[in-house]
Amino acid sequence: MQIYTWSKDDYLCTTDKSLLQIDIIHQFLSERSYWAKGRTKAQVINSIEHSESFGIYKQGQQIGFARVVSDYTIYAYLLDVFILEEDRGKGLGKFMMNCIMSHPKLTGLKRWMLGTEDAHGLYAQYGFTPLKKVQNHMERVK
Repeated sequence: MQIYTWSKDDYLCTTDKSLLQIDIIHQFLSERSYWAKGRTKAQVINSIEHSESFGIYKQGQQIGFARVVSDYTIYAYLLDVFILEEDRGKGLGKFMMNCIMSHPKLTGLKRWMLGTEDAHGLYAQYGFTPLKKVQNHMERVK
């Protein structure tokens, strides 16, 4: 699988899964996020294995993460996006979104989806809007 890398100031964003710091990702998702509380480390590892993953690093230390589930042709779902609290307010959410949206295998997709409780403003800058036909969408939640 091809690895893509972007840089901004002292920050690196890459799809290189070998650099992902699983303990940091798991700790944030399972303890500090509102959407993945209680997710096990095995679940985090499995989800990463089956996704296009993006890590953001400063001096080799992971400070952000996101992953995309996609068929690379029509559809993508963006999830597990975070920047560690101490690194927020530096434009890194936008940097990560720029990397994701410019990923060569993801640029021509017809539909992107995501769920968020609190970052509508960020995602709107990248063309995300509320569902136009909510009645056409269904979910199954366990």
